[in-house]
Amino acid sequence: MPVDLSNLDLDLTLLEEIADGSDEFIVESIDMFLQQTPVSLHDVGNAFDEMDWTTAGAAAHKLKATLGFFGMLNSQALVQQIEHDCKNGNPDGMDLIGKFEQLQAFITASTVALQQIKAEKEAAI
Repeated sequence: MPVDLSNLDLDLTLLEEIADGSDEFIVESIDMFLQQTPVSLHDVGNAFDEMDWTTAGAAAHKLKATLGFFGMLNSQALVQQIEHDCKNGNPDGMDLIGKFEQLQAFITASTVALQQIKAEKEAAI
């Protein structure tokens, strides 16, 4: 049964266009997302803990393209705000933490859906 993406910050249209019918490409792309995104989120969180805004901004920047590739436009907008706030020097830590928690919630929900999609595609290969 296909995963319902209607309530998620996830649109695989771009990925499917690039994949051009290749389930293997989609599986590999999702696998890369599942491996790299938690590490990047962890890097942002650690930088927040250290109040190292330069590192937090750089780690957030790394996430932007990945989120766009998976049509996670709300998440991408949050990451862009986090990056911008961090690079502006003296960000409001509480505001950043709120944005980061919202970002984590979006990504967690999308990750569960991507794991299901990956399993479905692998079964079809």
